[in-house]
Amino acid sequence: MTRFIFTVLSIAYIASIFFLAGSPIVQISATFNPYGLLHIPLYGVLTLLLIFSIIPFGFSSSNPTNPIDQRNQKNRFLFAGLIALGVAVADEIYQIYVPGRKASATDILLDAIGIVLVLLVFHRIFKPIQTGVF
Repeated sequence: MTRFIFTVLSIAYIASIFFLAGSPIVQISATFNPYGLLHIPLYGVLTLLLIFSIIPFGFSSSNPTNPIDQRNQKNRFLFAGLIALGVAVADEIYQIYVPGRKASATDILLDAIGIVLVLLVFHRIFKPIQTGVF
């Protein structure tokens, strides 16, 4: 049930990214965000939502120290990151068709920084739990 909630939140968050890309709010926020640095936390949050929607978290009743389903955890982290990066690229392509907006490779780079930071931090936190060292 928790994964379903995070999946719905991820979809709503992605929809809001595209909705806001075409809204006048972006023009207003540009004065507070001259270098586009808000892309880092924006896509960091998206990555975090995707991680929680893709990776099952919980504890087995037979062994409460080990999370359930440790198979392919690294691949699932990468999959969450790739989805977030795909959204970032799609958002920039979408902005080509929005009047008054333009696509920017710098924005994709800033998005990727946010994605990678969350993946590294979350993987670092999650790794000790997997090995039981935490």
